[in-house]
Amino acid sequence: MPSNVDGWLADTRSSYDTVAVDYADQIREVLAGEPYLLSALALFAGMVHTAGGGPVVDVGCGPGHVTAHLRELGVDAFGIDLSPVMIDVARRDHPGLRFEVGSMTDLDLADASVTALLAFWSLIHVPDDAIPAVLGHFRRVVRPGGPLLLGFHIGDESRLKTRGYGGHPMKVHVHRRRPDQVTAWLRDAGFTVEAQWLLDLDGSRPGAVLFARRQS
Repeated sequence: MPSNVDGWLADTRSSYDTVAVDYADQIREVLAGEPYLLSALALFAGMVHTAGGGPVVDVGCGPGHVTAHLRELGVDAFGIDLSPVMIDVARRDHPGLRFEVGSMTDLDLADASVTALLAFWSLIHVPDDAIPAVLGHFRRVVRPGGPLLLGFHIGDESRLKTRGYGGHPMKVHVHRRRPDQVTAWLRDAGFTVEAQWLLDLDGSRPGAVLFARRQS
Protein backbone atom coordinates (compact mmCIF):
# COMPACT_ATOMS: atom_id res chain seq x y z
CA MET A 1 0.00 0.00 0.00
CA PRO A 2 1.46 3.42 -0.88
CA SER A 3 2.91 5.39 2.00
CA ASN A 4 0.50 8.30 1.47
CA VAL A 5 -2.42 5.91 1.99
CA ASP A 6 -0.76 4.59 5.13
CA GLY A 7 -0.41 8.19 6.32
CA TRP A 8 -4.03 9.31 6.17
CA LEU A 9 -5.25 5.96 7.44
CA ALA A 10 -2.91 6.11 10.42
CA ASP A 11 -3.94 9.69 11.18
CA THR A 12 -7.63 8.79 10.97
CA ARG A 13 -7.20 5.73 13.17
CA SER A 14 -5.24 7.53 15.88
CA SER A 15 -7.55 10.57 15.79
CA TYR A 16 -10.68 8.49 16.36
CA ASP A 17 -8.96 6.34 18.95
CA THR A 18 -8.34 9.59 20.84
CA VAL A 19 -11.89 10.98 20.62
CA ALA A 20 -13.90 7.72 20.63
CA VAL A 21 -15.42 7.98 24.10
CA ASP A 22 -16.39 11.66 23.80
CA TYR A 23 -17.63 11.15 20.24
CA ALA A 24 -19.93 8.33 21.38
CA ASP A 25 -21.28 10.45 24.24
CA GLN A 26 -22.08 13.34 21.90
CA ILE A 27 -23.84 11.41 19.14
CA ARG A 28 -25.54 8.64 21.13
CA GLU A 29 -29.01 10.18 20.72
CA VAL A 30 -28.39 12.13 17.51
CA LEU A 31 -30.61 10.00 15.28
CA ALA A 32 -33.67 10.82 17.40
CA GLY A 33 -33.48 14.41 16.15
CA GLU A 34 -32.89 13.56 12.48
CA PRO A 35 -36.23 12.56 10.92
CA TYR A 36 -34.90 12.49 7.37
CA LEU A 37 -32.00 10.23 8.29
CA LEU A 38 -34.39 7.97 10.17
CA SER A 39 -36.56 7.81 7.07
CA ALA A 40 -33.55 6.99 4.90
CA LEU A 41 -32.53 4.18 7.23
CA ALA A 42 -36.10 2.84 7.31
CA LEU A 43 -36.22 2.84 3.51
CA PHE A 44 -32.84 1.12 3.36
CA ALA A 45 -34.04 -1.51 5.83
CA GLY A 46 -37.11 -2.09 3.67
CA MET A 47 -34.89 -2.58 0.62
CA VAL A 48 -32.86 -5.16 2.54
CA HIS A 49 -36.00 -7.03 3.56
CA THR A 50 -37.27 -6.96 -0.03
CA ALA A 51 -33.93 -8.41 -1.14
CA GLY A 52 -34.52 -11.38 1.17
CA GLY A 53 -32.56 -10.26 4.20
CA GLY A 54 -29.10 -11.46 5.06
CA PRO A 55 -26.03 -9.76 6.53
CA VAL A 56 -25.57 -6.01 6.09
CA VAL A 57 -22.30 -4.24 6.84
CA ASP A 58 -22.08 -0.73 8.29
CA VAL A 59 -18.65 0.43 7.08
CA GLY A 60 -17.11 3.09 9.29
CA CYS A 61 -19.64 2.31 12.00
CA GLY A 62 -18.01 4.40 14.73
CA PRO A 63 -19.63 3.70 18.11
CA GLY A 64 -22.30 1.57 16.49
CA HIS A 65 -25.41 3.71 16.96
CA VAL A 66 -26.52 3.33 13.33
CA THR A 67 -25.71 -0.39 13.33
CA ALA A 68 -27.85 -0.82 16.43
CA HIS A 69 -30.70 1.18 14.88
CA LEU A 70 -30.68 -1.07 11.83
CA ARG A 71 -30.88 -4.09 14.12
CA GLU A 72 -33.95 -2.53 15.72
CA LEU A 73 -35.43 -2.35 12.20
CA GLY A 74 -34.92 -6.09 11.79
CA VAL A 75 -31.73 -5.90 9.72
CA ASP A 76 -28.91 -8.37 10.40
CA ALA A 77 -26.38 -5.54 10.59
CA PHE A 78 -22.79 -5.64 11.80
CA GLY A 79 -20.19 -2.89 11.95
CA ILE A 80 -16.61 -2.39 10.82
CA ASP A 81 -14.45 0.57 11.82
CA LEU A 82 -10.81 1.55 11.43
CA SER A 83 -10.45 2.62 15.07
CA PRO A 84 -9.93 -0.17 17.62
CA VAL A 85 -11.03 2.11 20.47
CA MET A 86 -14.20 3.03 18.59
CA ILE A 87 -14.94 -0.68 18.18
CA ASP A 88 -14.37 -1.19 21.90
CA VAL A 89 -16.92 1.56 22.59
CA ALA A 90 -19.40 0.03 20.14
CA ARG A 91 -19.10 -3.35 21.83
CA ARG A 92 -19.51 -1.71 25.23
CA ASP A 93 -22.60 0.25 24.22
CA HIS A 94 -24.20 -2.51 22.15
CA PRO A 95 -23.30 -5.84 23.71
CA GLY A 96 -24.23 -8.85 21.67
CA LEU A 97 -23.86 -7.09 18.32
CA ARG A 98 -21.00 -7.87 15.95
CA PHE A 99 -18.30 -5.23 15.54
CA GLU A 100 -14.89 -5.71 13.92
CA VAL A 101 -11.79 -3.61 13.33
CA GLY A 102 -11.11 -3.17 9.63
CA SER A 103 -10.44 -0.71 6.83
CA MET A 104 -12.69 0.18 3.90
CA THR A 105 -9.53 0.35 1.78
CA ASP A 106 -9.10 -3.41 2.18
CA LEU A 107 -12.37 -4.93 3.40
CA ASP A 108 -11.75 -8.34 4.93
CA LEU A 109 -15.03 -9.77 3.65
CA ALA A 110 -15.61 -12.46 1.06
CA ASP A 111 -16.88 -11.59 -2.40
CA ALA A 112 -20.68 -11.14 -2.56
CA SER A 113 -20.93 -12.00 1.14
CA VAL A 114 -23.32 -9.23 2.25
CA THR A 115 -26.81 -8.37 1.08
CA ALA A 116 -26.25 -4.64 1.44
CA LEU A 117 -23.76 -2.03 2.61
CA LEU A 118 -24.09 1.26 4.47
CA ALA A 119 -21.43 4.00 4.65
CA PHE A 120 -22.95 6.85 6.64
CA TRP A 121 -20.61 9.87 6.63
CA SER A 122 -17.64 7.49 6.77
CA LEU A 123 -16.14 8.40 3.37
CA ILE A 124 -15.53 11.98 4.47
CA HIS A 125 -11.91 11.35 5.47
CA VAL A 126 -11.00 9.32 2.37
CA PRO A 127 -9.05 11.35 -0.23
CA ASP A 128 -10.41 11.55 -3.77
CA ASP A 129 -7.73 9.33 -5.26
CA ALA A 130 -8.63 6.49 -2.87
CA ILE A 131 -12.39 6.61 -3.45
CA PRO A 132 -12.48 4.40 -6.59
CA ALA A 133 -10.62 1.59 -4.81
CA VAL A 134 -12.89 1.88 -1.76
CA LEU A 135 -16.04 1.72 -3.91
CA GLY A 136 -14.49 -1.22 -5.73
CA HIS A 137 -14.33 -3.07 -2.43
CA PHE A 138 -17.93 -2.10 -1.71
CA ARG A 139 -19.02 -3.60 -5.03
CA ARG A 140 -16.95 -6.73 -4.48
CA VAL A 141 -18.52 -7.61 -1.13
CA VAL A 142 -22.16 -6.76 -1.99
CA ARG A 143 -24.27 -9.36 -3.76
CA PRO A 144 -25.45 -8.53 -7.29
CA GLY A 145 -28.52 -6.32 -7.06
CA GLY A 146 -27.85 -5.51 -3.41
CA PRO A 147 -28.59 -2.00 -2.09
CA LEU A 148 -26.01 0.55 -1.01
CA LEU A 149 -26.64 3.66 1.11
CA LEU A 150 -24.09 6.48 1.27
CA GLY A 151 -24.27 9.66 3.33
CA PHE A 152 -21.78 12.54 3.04
CA HIS A 153 -21.20 16.29 3.42
CA ILE A 154 -21.99 18.47 0.40
CA GLY A 155 -19.45 21.01 -0.81
CA ASP A 156 -16.31 21.62 -2.81
CA GLU A 157 -13.69 22.11 -0.15
CA SER A 158 -11.53 19.99 2.15
CA ARG A 159 -10.23 21.16 5.50
CA LEU A 160 -7.85 19.82 8.09
CA LYS A 161 -9.54 19.13 11.41
CA THR A 162 -7.06 19.51 14.26
CA ARG A 163 -9.37 19.45 17.26
CA GLY A 164 -12.50 17.42 17.79
CA TYR A 165 -14.97 15.90 20.19
CA GLY A 166 -14.16 16.73 23.80
CA GLY A 167 -11.48 19.18 22.66
CA HIS A 168 -9.03 16.39 21.88
CA PRO A 169 -6.39 16.81 19.16
CA MET A 170 -7.16 15.27 15.77
CA LYS A 171 -5.46 15.19 12.40
CA VAL A 172 -8.00 14.34 9.73
CA HIS A 173 -9.04 15.98 6.50
CA VAL A 174 -12.79 16.44 6.09
CA HIS A 175 -13.80 16.29 2.43
CA ARG A 176 -17.06 17.82 1.25
CA ARG A 177 -18.24 16.60 -2.15
CA ARG A 178 -20.81 17.29 -4.81
CA PRO A 179 -23.51 14.63 -5.28
CA ASP A 180 -22.83 14.48 -9.02
CA GLN A 181 -19.18 13.59 -8.34
CA VAL A 182 -20.13 10.82 -5.90
CA THR A 183 -22.75 9.57 -8.37
CA ALA A 184 -20.12 9.40 -11.11
CA TRP A 185 -17.76 7.46 -8.86
CA LEU A 186 -20.53 5.00 -7.99
CA ARG A 187 -21.42 4.43 -11.63
CA ASP A 188 -17.77 3.89 -12.52
CA ALA A 189 -17.53 1.33 -9.70
CA GLY A 190 -20.47 -0.69 -11.02
CA PHE A 191 -23.44 0.69 -9.09
CA THR A 192 -26.72 2.06 -10.41
CA VAL A 193 -27.79 5.19 -8.51
CA GLU A 194 -31.53 5.11 -7.86
CA ALA A 195 -32.26 8.12 -5.64
CA GLN A 196 -30.68 11.19 -4.09
CA TRP A 197 -31.83 13.08 -1.00
CA LEU A 198 -30.41 16.51 -0.16
CA LEU A 199 -30.40 17.54 3.50
CA ASP A 200 -30.08 20.81 5.45
CA LEU A 201 -29.35 22.82 2.32
CA ASP A 202 -29.73 26.14 4.13
CA GLY A 203 -27.79 25.00 7.17
CA SER A 204 -24.11 25.02 8.02
CA ARG A 205 -23.54 21.35 7.19
CA PRO A 206 -25.54 20.37 4.10
CA GLY A 207 -25.50 16.70 3.29
CA ALA A 208 -26.67 14.12 0.79
CA VAL A 209 -27.87 10.54 0.92
CA LEU A 210 -27.55 8.34 -2.16
CA PHE A 211 -29.39 5.07 -2.70
CA ALA A 212 -27.72 2.73 -5.20
CA ARG A 213 -27.59 -0.94 -6.21
CA ARG A 214 -24.75 -3.15 -7.29
CA GLN A 215 -25.09 -4.00 -10.93
CA SER A 216 -25.09 -7.69 -11.83
